[in-house]
Amino acid sequence: MPHVMRFGRLAASASLIFCALGADGDLQHASLGTFSLESGQVIRDLKLGYRTYGALNAARSNAILFPTWFTGTTANLAAYIGPGRMADSSLFHVIAVDALGNGVSSSPSNSTAQPRLQFPAFTIRDMVRSQHALLTRVLKIGHLRAVMGISMGGMQSFEWAVEYPEFMDRIVPIVGTPQLTSSDLLLWNGERRAILDHKDFLNGNYSKQPDLAALWALHDFAVSTPRHRSLKLTPRAVFAKYFDGLGRYSAFDANNWLRQLEAMISHDIAHGGTLETAARRVKAKALVVVATQDMMVSPLPALEVARLLKAQTVELGNDCGHLAGGCEPAPVNKAVAAFLVP
Repeated sequence: MPHVMRFGRLAASASLIFCALGADGDLQHASLGTFSLESGQVIRDLKLGYRTYGALNAARSNAILFPTWFTGTTANLAAYIGPGRMADSSLFHVIAVDALGNGVSSSPSNSTAQPRLQFPAFTIRDMVRSQHALLTRVLKIGHLRAVMGISMGGMQSFEWAVEYPEFMDRIVPIVGTPQLTSSDLLLWNGERRAILDHKDFLNGNYSKQPDLAALWALHDFAVSTPRHRSLKLTPRAVFAKYFDGLGRYSAFDANNWLRQLEAMISHDIAHGGTLETAARRVKAKALVVVATQDMMVSPLPALEVARLLKAQTVELGNDCGHLAGGCEPAPVNKAVAAFLVP
């Protein structure tokens, strides 16, 4: 994942109003009570973590929702938020939201009522519906300028456009997908089996985080390309040290990893229909950013939906794979800035 920076900015103007009581960038939690899932199961005492940056204008027309990527938190998103950055908080009121299952919002690791795998499986659509509840019931925001996100955040952006087509003016999915390909499913189901089959996972009832070295290696293999890994990320001379350091992933709870994996595996904005039918529901303008060499999230379905929507696209052809936006931020930031400004 990208290097993380932490910063904040306080905006001050008599004509601007703030949605949240916390200072710019402070972590806050919203309680949403018992929350019904797409499966019919419920999450008890659902809590969502979120951070706000910048100010909501008097017309309440400049809010941007920015949900997290797989295993990411809103603290990670801080590097992308601020004046002149991807989500410019000098122009927009940016609401960064911790997706279900990330260990900050309600998750297997922090639920007292439904701990571990008693915490029900949820979907990308459930993430989106919980965020809609946060916006409408807690923050009293009834419309967004945009929904934007990276990777699993991009999946949520696509789902937002289908689930609540009138709620936002624009979407910006970045290396996300509207529907997983067989290549994507091979990776994510492989990761799922690597967790479930591990001798120390114990059906989620482990006393300490299991050493999931095979899972972490598989994940890191897919996040870039062989060329970028060999020449830039991990030259052969430092491989042993790098491989020993894969244990850094153990900081993310294995049950959380599993539940977020399952959400991505089930993700499909067509929901049993076709992408053509799903695309007809979309009202928002779209800027679709893909990495043509992405081995983690195939760019093909995103490009197909972009074609159906006649959307703007940015195709990153560098050899960084899923990390392409971090390797080449300038064209992405320029395109996003031009797309978001009214």
